[in-house]
Amino acid sequence: MRSRIGKIVATLAAPLFVCNVAVALARQQPVTSPAQVPSSAQAAPCSAPLAAGNGAPQWDGWGADLSEDRFQPAAMAQLDAANVPRLRLKWAFGFAGVTRAYGQPTVFGGRVFVGSADRHVYALEARTGCVAWTFDAGFPVRTAIEVGRLGDRWAAYFGDQNGSAYAVDASSGTLIWKTRVDAHPAAIVTGAPVLADGKLYVPMSSQEEVMATDPNYPCCTFRGSVSALDAATGKVVWKTYTIERAPGPRGTNKHGVTQSAPSGAAIWSAPTIDLAHRTLYVGTGDSFSDRAAETSDAILALNMDTGKLLWSRQMTANDAENIACDLPSPYDANCPAANGPDFDFGSSPILVTLPGGGRVLIAGQKSGIVYAIDPDRQGALLWQRRVGRGSKLGGVQWGSAADRSAVYVAVSDVHITPVAPGTAGSQPGLGASLLLDPNAGGGLFALDIRTGAILWHTPHPGCNAKPGCSPAQSAAVTAIPGVVFSGGVDGHLRAYSATSGSIIWDVDTERDYATVNSVKAGGGSMDGPGPSVAGGMLYVNSGYSLFGSAPGNVLLAFSVDGT
Repeated sequence: MRSRIGKIVATLAAPLFVCNVAVALARQQPVTSPAQVPSSAQAAPCSAPLAAGNGAPQWDGWGADLSEDRFQPAAMAQLDAANVPRLRLKWAFGFAGVTRAYGQPTVFGGRVFVGSADRHVYALEARTGCVAWTFDAGFPVRTAIEVGRLGDRWAAYFGDQNGSAYAVDASSGTLIWKTRVDAHPAAIVTGAPVLADGKLYVPMSSQEEVMATDPNYPCCTFRGSVSALDAATGKVVWKTYTIERAPGPRGTNKHGVTQSAPSGAAIWSAPTIDLAHRTLYVGTGDSFSDRAAETSDAILALNMDTGKLLWSRQMTANDAENIACDLPSPYDANCPAANGPDFDFGSSPILVTLPGGGRVLIAGQKSGIVYAIDPDRQGALLWQRRVGRGSKLGGVQWGSAADRSAVYVAVSDVHITPVAPGTAGSQPGLGASLLLDPNAGGGLFALDIRTGAILWHTPHPGCNAKPGCSPAQSAAVTAIPGVVFSGGVDGHLRAYSATSGSIIWDVDTERDYATVNSVKAGGGSMDGPGPSVAGGMLYVNSGYSLFGSAPGNVLLAFSVDGT
């Protein structure tokens, strides 16, 4: 599939500017065959055991807690605004043979757990980066790792780019169970599974939007879903599709190939769990074929015990689209008539309990709009605020962060242009040479949680005429008391004052590194995951080769004491 897409795009005047391609083609990483992919665990193994269960600082899973607020309290962060400017690189770990570092690190029991495009999951010693164990999943692992107790031991849970979920022993890396959650050939797990009350909740997304570029492909039959698995055995307890009706034939395309609908509404992000009300919330993406489902581009609420759909709140109607819509004939044969804007919810809804009572769900969309809805009134709209112009790669991409008074929102709005090979600053992307616009996108907002009013807005500081630079800020945001961290496509990780929005720390990660595992590694664009902060250290991946953004293959660990 990768080679066919590359040949198609190489002959076109227009590149494919769709966020879902980045996710889908991540399944094709690494570029070498599985037998040729080396493990990055080349250093001497660690001897220290997993130090779990002692209340040590941790960042577990995607959002650090079940509310997916990406906020780390002071006791866990052990880092404050006064010390952030003193952060220095402590160690770097390289992922061999790949050009993307897209797995968000989990910090637990004195270890860092991270998945990779090289098919492996690594458990590293948090202070030094030495390798405790390595697990070969056979497919790339993009999801954050969730660690939880399983009987008398601890298990690390994750999903792969082939629709499977795993549990491995967190101490040794030994496989406990593996379950193919969705057998559809396009199924992938991008959002992190979430562990709660003995069940593992697994969201499902898809690369079928890419497959639709083949005019002979019978588009489209994938439906997004959430599955609840028994955390001890991996057995599926329930599975709920985001589109209730199964797809069926709906005529043919202009080449006489059968078309099917409804389809799509993939879930790209980790579920949000409300234990008190036994409810699970997810955001969905667009539909892949006409007619667009009413549960696409929506926030859904499910009963976490049964999977029953409680309510749905759609924000963009009639958004049926796939990547065939970006191509000329004959590759556009599977483009839906609606040819929608592709305004997915790519990030997890954030559940916030307000001071004095009341609850709110905050969700940012690729439309460039942030919504606040009432989870206790069928998703009734409380407020909405436009922060970006929105596009297929624009608006709010991978996630915001929130404390009890403000939500911190980074804006992508990247713009990319096809250029002649060898143009200064250009990067290969999907078979073409692509150049990022240094004047389009970016910025960080703080919004009042109660009203949506803009508390402050800090524009991107600019690219300073650097070729190939983009001000877009599409990576997930992370917050600690007094500080907000936002990574950029320009390779910079910046820390902002949570009260004023002023930049208090700025590190350019786009350079070469000496790594603890002796793998040749460099940083690049930051896209997808945000940093994880725990125990006075900050961990972040750097490198994201697609759509003209800079490649990289490194996990970086920062601390106040540095090296």
